Amino acid sequence: MGKRLITQRRGRGTATYRAPSHRYVGSTSHRPYDEIEKDGIITGRVLNLINCPGHSAPLAEIEYAGGDRILGLAVVGLNTRQSVSSGAKAKANVGNTLPLKKIPIGTSISNIESQIGDGGKFMRAAGSFAKILSKQNNKITIQFKSKKTKVLDEKCRATVGVIAGGGKREKPVLKAGKKVKMMKAKNKLYPRTSGVAMNAVDHPFGSGRGRHMGKPRTVSRDAPAGRKVGSIASKRTGKKK
Repeated sequence: MGKRLITQRRGRGTATYRAPSHRYVGSTSHRPYDEIEKDGIITGRVLNLINCPGHSAPLAEIEYAGGDRILGLAVVGLNTRQSVSSGAKAKANVGNTLPLKKIPIGTSISNIESQIGDGGKFMRAAGSFAKILSKQNNKITIQFKSKKTKVLDEKCRATVGVIAGGGKREKPVLKAGKKVKMMKAKNKLYPRTSGVAMNAVDHPFGSGRGRHMGKPRTVSRDAPAGRKVGSIASKRTGKKK
C-alpha cells in the first residue's frame, strides 16, 4: 500500500529503535537451581544498589556464601546493610527467595518463576507484585494486580516483597524536553504522531474531516504490513458488559 508505518520502521532495526544494551548493567535472575535451592539454604549480603537504564526498578548486587554473585531486583525495604537468604529452608522475610509452597497465603511476592529454575518471569517492573491466593495439591494459585490469576508449580521460586521504584511514575514530567531525554535513554521514538493526524498516504487512518479513522479499527491477521494497524484479529470489540 506504499505506507511506511512505525511498525515497519521498527522491524527494520535502525538506531532509532535499537536498544542501547551497551549501557545496561546486566540481566537479573535468581540463583541457579541447584541442590541448595532444592533442599537447603544459603545466605548472602547486599553489596550495592544499582540504577540500570534497562530496568525500571533498581537492581541489587548480592554476594552469596562461596563467592557467587548475582544481580537481583531490589524490593522495598532492601538496603546495603542487609543479609538475604535463598533456598527451600529460607524464612519468608522481605528480600528472601524461596519456593512458593513455603510462602504463606496472602504474602506479596515478586520476580516469580513460570517454570522451575527459569530465574523469574512475572512481576519484575517497578512497583509490581502478586499475592498467593491458594494452595492445592502441588499447585499454587497466584493473583496479579490486574486480578488475573495463574496456577504455578509449588517448586517455582519467588522473592518476598514488592519491587522497589513504584513511585517513579507519580512525579510529573512537566516538560517535553525532559520527556525526550527519558525516551532517548532507551531509544524510544518520541514524539509519536497519531495515525488520524496523518495524511491518507502515510497511514490507513489518515485524512478525513476531523480526527477520526473513517473505517473500522479491526483488521485481518493476514492484512499486508501497510494496513495492519488498529485491533489486529480482535476476538471482540466495545465495552465489556
